[in-house]
Amino acid sequence: MRILVQEAPFDFGAEAQAFASGHKDMGAVVTFTGIVRDLPEDDLDRMVIEHYPGMTEKALEKIAEEATMRWGLGDALVIHRYGTLRPGDMIMMVATAAPHRVDAFEAAEFLMDYLKSRAPFWKQEFTADGGAWVAAKDADEDALKRW
Repeated sequence: MRILVQEAPFDFGAEAQAFASGHKDMGAVVTFTGIVRDLPEDDLDRMVIEHYPGMTEKALEKIAEEATMRWGLGDALVIHRYGTLRPGDMIMMVATAAPHRVDAFEAAEFLMDYLKSRAPFWKQEFTADGGAWVAAKDADEDALKRW
């Protein structure tokens, strides 16, 4: 299991290849990457993500351990960026390896739902009108309830 919270961009292809190549005993590897999307009005200049070093990594490790136990994962990877990101930037990556695809997909979705609604990150969106903190969305909370 690998948890990275970093400011620097990551190479999705290299990370996915490295993760998948180390799992000859697993029948499925699922990867997902989240991208900063522009606002419907097309005026997002940037998103700034803050976190508390140490606390964030521990929280992500705990949820990855839960996913590993619940779905019998052979491995998990979570990368999440912080700092200033622009539309189109990769913000996070999740990868799971499991003996069977259903477990790999469900564990990845569980991790993504957690990252979206419970991980200790604080996000501000900046437009020409200024900055605003990103509030939790009901749809994200509903997605988490299924687990």
